[in-house]
Parts: sequence; C-alpha cells; structure tokens
Amino acid sequence: MEFGQILVLLAVALVLFFVFRAVRIVRQGWEYTVESFGRYTRTLKPGLTFLIPFYERIGHKVNMRERVIDVPSQEVITKDNAMVTADAVVFIQVIDPRKAAYEVNNLDHAIQNLCLTNVRTVVGSMDLDEVLSRRDEINAKLLTVIDRATDSWGTKVTRIEIKDLSPPADITQAMNKQMKAEREKRADILMAEGHKQSQILKAEGEKQSAVREAEGRREAAFLDAEAREREAEAEAKATTMVSDAIAKGGTDAINYFVAQDYVKAFEKLATSPNQKTLIVPAELSALAGTLAGIKTLIEGGTSSGGKGGK
Repeated sequence: MEFGQILVLLAVALVLFFVFRAVRIVRQGWEYTVESFGRYTRTLKPGLTFLIPFYERIGHKVNMRERVIDVPSQEVITKDNAMVTADAVVFIQVIDPRKAAYEVNNLDHAIQNLCLTNVRTVVGSMDLDEVLSRRDEINAKLLTVIDRATDSWGTKVTRIEIKDLSPPADITQAMNKQMKAEREKRADILMAEGHKQSQILKAEGEKQSAVREAEGRREAAFLDAEAREREAEAEAKATTMVSDAIAKGGTDAINYFVAQDYVKAFEKLATSPNQKTLIVPAELSALAGTLAGIKTLIEGGTSSGGKGGK
C-alpha cells in the first residue's frame, strides 16, 4: 500500500472519529448536560445535536420522566411509645437538570434518606391511633416537607405514599378484640332499639284497639239508649191511648192489655225448656171474661169505624 493511500485512510478515520465525537442523539425523556473543560456550559434537549470535539463533553445524562423511589421499611416509635413498621414510596420528577446533576451527589440516595428521616419525625409526633387512622394526613405532611427540601435540587416531589403501617402482633390482637367488642356493642344496641320500637308499636296498637273498643261500646250504648227511648216513647203513647180510653169510661181497653200480658206470660211458661208440667189456669171463667172483653173491644172498634164511614 502506498503512502498516499495510507494518508487518505488516516484522514477518513480521523474525520469519522471527529463526527462520532461531535454528533449526539438525545432520547426523548432525557436531557444531557454539557461541560467544557469540567465546567457546565449548556443542556442538550431531546433530538440531534453537535458538540465541539475535545472542547465539549457530556457531563450527566438526566432522566426527566416521573419516577418512583422505594423507601426502605423502618421501625418508628410513636408518641405513645408504640412500635410500628413504616414503609413508603416517593414519586419525583426532575425539573432543572443542572441542579439535579450538580447541586446534589446521587439524587435518588439523597431523597431516599430524606424520606426516611421525615417519616420518623412525622410518625413519631403522633399517637398510634392517629397513625393508623390518619394516613392521608401523614402523606400530606411528608409531601410538604420533602418537596420543600428538594426544591434546591431542581426536583419536584409529586406524591408520597405510606404503603404500610404495621403495629406489633400483640397490639394487632388487642385491636382485633376491641373491634369485635365494638361490633358486638353495636349489635346489642341495634337489638335493643329494635325491641324498643317493637314495644312502642305494640303499645300503640293496644292503645288504638282500646280506643276503638271504647268507641264501639259508646256507640252501642248510644244505640241502646236510643232504642230504649223509642220503646219508652211507644209505651208512653200506648199508655196515653189507654188513659184516654179509661177517661172516656171504657174498661175494655184495660181488659185487652191485661189479656195480652196474660197470654204472653202463659206462652213463655208453656215453651220453657225446663218446664216438664203444663199448668192450666184454674179460673177459666176469668180468662173467658177477659176474652169476652177483648171481643167487645174489637166489635166496638169496628162499629165506631162503620159509623165514621157513614
């Protein structure tokens, strides 16, 4: 191979080397920092870009997407000296790649330790019951504190979640017993309320029944009184008619009423189920006289009717 060809090949290789060092392709979701002799100069956005070989170099490749950092579980002592195991996750997103690359060494490790210390602080300032029942409040406090601390690192903490808060086994058993007792208490209260309502409804029913019965008795008494009143009016009218007849000198009307009551009394005596012997009146002449009086009364009434007709 001639010397000229070797020079050409060297020149081509040198050009390719410079092109390789100068051309950079930044992937979507990433940003690269550029350093010139160790000093930060600019930030490369996603796409095709060029560097000055031997003068500029890529400093840090920063992930700009939101990502999650797992916070290791740890045992925390609450305000009332109860031990709980806390486990959390934190979601972060880099806003300023320059600060994330140069203001903190190992961003993920720093945020992880920051979360560990603040979890101990927040959980340790609360009672066990508050820790177990106010998880959202714990998340909000942690988010406020950690986001403020990471602001100088060019990073935004979007969310922080407590994955698990586990009290010791003996406390868990005590809580289960308490929950069971509370449920039994609510069941007893509901049963008592149901019995109370049942008794109230029963009493109301008895009250209404008594009221209806009293109203029925009152109505029956009113009807009985009205019937007796009608009967008394009829009796008074009949008595008036008899009195008028007696006043006119007629005794046949009296004989009629006496005979009528006599016959009714004899009829009851004869039809009584306990009566084994039929008693016939001894004074048949009196009965005959009474019947004669009835006949005369009837004939007199007929004659009077006939004359009135004439």
